[in-house]
Amino acid sequence: MKITVITAAWNSAETIRDTLESVLAQSHADVEHIIVDGNSRDRTMEIVRSYEAAYREAGKELKWTSQPDAGIYDAMNKGIAMATGEVVGTLNSDDFYTSSDVLSRVAGEITGVDAVYADIHYVSPSDLNRCVRYYSSRDCSRMKMRMGYMPAHPSFYCRREIYGEYGLFDLDFKIAADFELLFRLIYIHRIKTRYIDADFVTMRVGGASTSGIASHRQIIIDHLNTYSKNIPDKPFPWPVLRKCNSAINLALDVIRYLPKIIGLIYCKIKHRITPRPVPAMP
Repeated sequence: MKITVITAAWNSAETIRDTLESVLAQSHADVEHIIVDGNSRDRTMEIVRSYEAAYREAGKELKWTSQPDAGIYDAMNKGIAMATGEVVGTLNSDDFYTSSDVLSRVAGEITGVDAVYADIHYVSPSDLNRCVRYYSSRDCSRMKMRMGYMPAHPSFYCRREIYGEYGLFDLDFKIAADFELLFRLIYIHRIKTRYIDADFVTMRVGGASTSGIASHRQIIIDHLNTYSKNIPDKPFPWPVLRKCNSAINLALDVIRYLPKIIGLIYCKIKHRITPRPVPAMP
């Protein structure tokens, strides 16, 4: 089974080597790795091109394009359009696989379903062995997505034909286009999914969706727009009832922050945040 991994990159010279090395280290052989670069001004593409021979020797495909784009989701859409694998996933240019068997697990578990997903963890950029947050997709469900929950998108691998049938990332969403896409696929179109009990991806903190209060405010706005776009308000005859419907959407979405806050406080008090094993890069 051919698996396509899409990496959106822009000025990623400091981190993309880890990404490339972790794809090379995957035990699954039939891999197509597509780098979609947004016309970087640093050494990103020089580093990517320097890996072409290593990929050939490993029997893996490395493809790349470098041109201006409209952001990370536009880059991912371009990558999906270039993909030839039966299954498609993403790996950001500042992330890397937590173990060498991730893609083998994907190939083994996606039989009989449309998509699979797993867990991820976040690390400090200054210490890649220090786990600062663990994100488990175990308890995510179709109904919980109505409350803003979602499987960890970096762990999400989907059959390419699903994108052809139900569409790509919606560029109207600034930060949470990944939520809108998964909501559309899982909640609206009810694609068949399977959870894999494994830690797939190591992510450095500091990305667009983990950068403070402003980003979380935009995420909530994107979530509300997701509900409005995919679940249109009922044609209530009075504006006050339409406002009630919007308030319900907001309340459902904000509730998910409560267990997150409690969990973070608990972890800090009890010192339960422990390092996850991170593979040594060759």
